[in-house]
Parts: sequence; C-alpha cells; structure tokens
Amino acid sequence: MFRPLPLFVGLRYTRAKRRNHFISFISLISMLGIMLGMVALIVVLSVMNGFHTEIQARILGMVSHATLSDPYGDMSDWPEVLERVRMHEAVIGAAPFVELQVMLANGSDVSGAQLRGILPQDEDQVAELRRDMIEGEVDELVAGGFKLILGRELAAYLGVGIGDLVTVVTTPQVSATPIGVMPRLKACTVGGLFAVGMSDYDRYAGFLHLEDAAKLMQLGAGVTGVRLKLTDLFEAPRLSRDIAYELGGAYRVIDWTQHHRNFFAALRTEKRMMSIILSLIVAVAAFNIVSTLVMVVTDKRPDIAILRTLGVSPGRIMAIFMVQGTTIGAVGTLLGILGGIALALNVEPIVAGIEGLFDVHFLDPDIYYISRLPSDLRVRDVAWVSAGAFLMSVLATLYPAWRAARTDPAEALRYE
Repeated sequence: MFRPLPLFVGLRYTRAKRRNHFISFISLISMLGIMLGMVALIVVLSVMNGFHTEIQARILGMVSHATLSDPYGDMSDWPEVLERVRMHEAVIGAAPFVELQVMLANGSDVSGAQLRGILPQDEDQVAELRRDMIEGEVDELVAGGFKLILGRELAAYLGVGIGDLVTVVTTPQVSATPIGVMPRLKACTVGGLFAVGMSDYDRYAGFLHLEDAAKLMQLGAGVTGVRLKLTDLFEAPRLSRDIAYELGGAYRVIDWTQHHRNFFAALRTEKRMMSIILSLIVAVAAFNIVSTLVMVVTDKRPDIAILRTLGVSPGRIMAIFMVQGTTIGAVGTLLGILGGIALALNVEPIVAGIEGLFDVHFLDPDIYYISRLPSDLRVRDVAWVSAGAFLMSVLATLYPAWRAARTDPAEALRYE
C-alpha cells in the first residue's frame, strides 16, 4: 500500500509516545482548545441568529415588508391599487392604512402616539397583530366604534385599561372656533392591548379602524397608503421597486429595511464584532500548535538528522511537521463542528434543564420580553468558523516546520 513519507511519519508523530507524554499532553490541549473555541463560537452565533430572527419577526409584525404611498397627497384610488398589487406574483397580502400622529390624554396623563387605521381582516394579510394581543380582540375595531388597541406600555403610562376612555388630540388638524383655532378632540374607548416586546411600539403605537382614522384626519375616502407582504422579505427592496414600476412609477415605495436601517445595521455589526472576539479563542488554541511543534522538532532532531542523511529533502521534512500540526487542527475542528452543532440544536432544552435543576431564570419573563434562548443554526456560519479554524491551524504549522527543515544533520548528531 502506497503511503507518502511525510504523511506516514507525520501521523506517527501525532500518536502518543511513551517517551514524551508531555508533548502528547500539549497536543491534546491544543486539540481540545480548538474544539472548545469552535463550540463556543458556533453556539453564540446560533443564539445571536435566534435573537435577531425573533426581533425581526416582532418588528415585521408591526412594519410591513413594503409600503406604497402617493407622494403628492392622500391615496384616494387605493381600492384599485389594492386589486392590482394583489395580482402580482410576489405579493402575498396587501392592506390599506391611515397614519396619525396624535396626542393621547387621560386626565393629566398625556403622551404622544402614532396611531394606525386598519381594516382588521386585511391587516391579517400583512401583520401579526392578533399574535401580539394580550387583552381584547382585533375584531373589536369596527367602523364608527372609535375603539383603540394600545401598546401595553402606552396604556400603563396613561393609566388606562379595557373599556376606559382616552382623548385623542389630532394636533395637525385644527378647527376654527369663535375663540380661535383649537385642536380637534375625540374620545375613544380602549378595546384591547398588545405587546410586541419592542419599546418603540409598546410605548408609542396604537390601532383603530380605518374609517375612524380617516374621519379624524378628514381624509374622506382616501388613505395614507397600502402595506404589502411579499414572498421573500430579504428581496423586499428589489420586489417593491418592481411593483412600483409596474404601477407606472406614480407611487413612492419604502421597504422594511429603510424603516429600521440603523437598527438592523447595528445588529449585523454586533454579530460581526462578537465573531471577531470569539475567534480569538480559536486563534489562541490554534497557535498553541506552534509551541507543540517547536517541542516536537526539538525532541525529534536526531530523527530529522537521520532522515536528512538518508536523502529526504528539506521540503519533505517540512511537510512531515505540517502534517502533524494540521492533523491536530483537523481533529479539533471536526470535534468542534460536531460539538457546536449538537449544542446549538439543543441549547433551549439544555438551558431549561439547568434552570429547572438549580431553580434559576437566566432571562426572567417579568423583565425580558424574550424569556428563552432561541437558536438558529446556519450552515454558512458553521462553514466560515470551520474554515477559519482549520486555516489558522495550518498557518500555525509553518514556522515550526520551517525550523525543522533547516536542521543541520551534522550538528544534530554530534552528541548522539
């Protein structure tokens, strides 16, 4: 059976030897260090992906994939636009809306808020408001009822609950009276509460029926725009532009990435920086291979000298020790992949078991909106982590292998 000399000798040097247990121990530590570093990196990236996915889902429960609006005023032809966009192959759902910037008052408690007028049945096509309801029902919103669904934090700030009255002050719209210009007021009833888990919505957002919102804003039959849900949210910028183009370019289009561009950019930066920080763990473990191979080269100087006198070239000597170091890195990388995947796929039950065993809560549901550790294992992350760890292992072998190739046979055998 043909076995190349560098591979054969390098693999033999990798196996434990009775003569020098310390070198074997250092090799094992290097291997375990790479494995543990990769496990930590894969699990942390998976948990971060899970949190990002959860946050993204909650945001998109409030913000549609894309929004069409008329740049020159209110959209009065929205029924026709709605019918046309629903026929597009990339559109899953569409719903009209009216946007209101208002002040909400309950006695001396006053807060700014952003209300959205919706049609409950159509809204189900583009958002997940029903999922986020904690009290009341979305179907409480009926035309002429002037009922509100408020975020939990907003309702708590105003000190109101189901059935309480809230005064809506439409500050942009004013009414002329004998005593001067006065803001328009309307008493509305709280019909429900929702909680998204994002303070931007739970503290400042609310909903009412589309017709009631249009009356408050004096829009008549018009609306602010049409919200769209698309087949692929990650292709929303391109798909929404295609839809606007097919409508003749008469409408302004804004996709979800523009609504929260800075927020999602911050999440990507956070993940990138965490990856770099945790990669240092793998780097430290990989460069332990340098010290391992330096000791092996020192220990094997007589062997290297004998091989050189038998005619083995410096390049093949270098390959022998590269094989040894690469084997350590490859085994550590493989174990890290298996351990990281196994832990990332089971992080939720493991954490739940630890919490039950020690009677603790890592994410208290009374404090955090996300009270579990969601995990989203992605093949791309595992591939990058594995490739990076293996590459660092290979690079760590170069200097010791080069030193081995420069060994002088006569000097090495002088005292043997």
